[in-house]
Amino acid sequence: MAAHPDHLDEIRRFHAGDHRVDELCATKAASGLRTTVCLPARDEAATIGAIVTTIVAELGGPGGLVDEVLVVDDHSTDATADAAAAAGARVVGAQQVLDGYGTGPGKGGAMWKGLHEAHGDLIVWCDADVRDFTAGFVSGLLGPLLQHPDVAFVKGFYERPIDGNAVGGGRVTELVARPLLSLLFPQLATIVQPLSGEYGGRRELLEKVPFVNGYGVDLGLLIDVAAMVGPESIAQVDLGVRTHRNRPLDELSPQATAVLATALRRADPELLGTLGVLVRPDGSGIAVDVSERPPLCEVPEHRSRTR
Repeated sequence: MAAHPDHLDEIRRFHAGDHRVDELCATKAASGLRTTVCLPARDEAATIGAIVTTIVAELGGPGGLVDEVLVVDDHSTDATADAAAAAGARVVGAQQVLDGYGTGPGKGGAMWKGLHEAHGDLIVWCDADVRDFTAGFVSGLLGPLLQHPDVAFVKGFYERPIDGNAVGGGRVTELVARPLLSLLFPQLATIVQPLSGEYGGRRELLEKVPFVNGYGVDLGLLIDVAAMVGPESIAQVDLGVRTHRNRPLDELSPQATAVLATALRRADPELLGTLGVLVRPDGSGIAVDVSERPPLCEVPEHRSRTR
């Protein structure tokens, strides 16, 4: 069990507007680093086109901040792939990537496959269901990675409106994720949005950590990265306001179960088995994916790939 420190170190904070895009482009050019924005998406035809268009138009092109926009289509049944491609993204189907390690859906699995496919040295992930997406989401995350070499991983945070109210979104975050960090991983207790889908890091680090296949991926990466490089190598960035669909409580329960299982497994690897089931009051069970993909540095197909 994690020991509580006498004081909590503040994770470094930045604001999306702290770094000008032209300055970041100059730093990127001088460093020779390549950047990829990866968007795992399942049935997001309503929003994915606008997100990709914004990134390509404002941050892409020769000498731009973003070299590649990669959409991993995670078993969509709508026109997600077509909308993303038409807007200028490179699109890959999750079931066709590293299929020997599973072809089923799952956010974490799609992210893991995206990391395998990406050409960038710096990888930024963003959710594909954001309705008020701005280029500042991407430049805000890339800023600390480009301007501060000691930053290895950066996490976004924001205000979360719900039902017309300015605050109140992020219920799994407030009721499950942040209490878990305070109790089990207090060195990360000052992370504002541990379940944020907007974050990024350096390839050489990301390839060394496992990816939870389902909803636990966001918290799992945060905990594993901190264990590997220390909280002092993590930064968080204020991205302003993030509006996306808010799910009813019964749909949040499986997500909360996956987050809880992810944290408990990292606090005590022997505590839980490999299967996750959420039992409803009527006795019915919902399978919750708590499986994990291995670090890509251990995957032969990835190690042999030429970038």
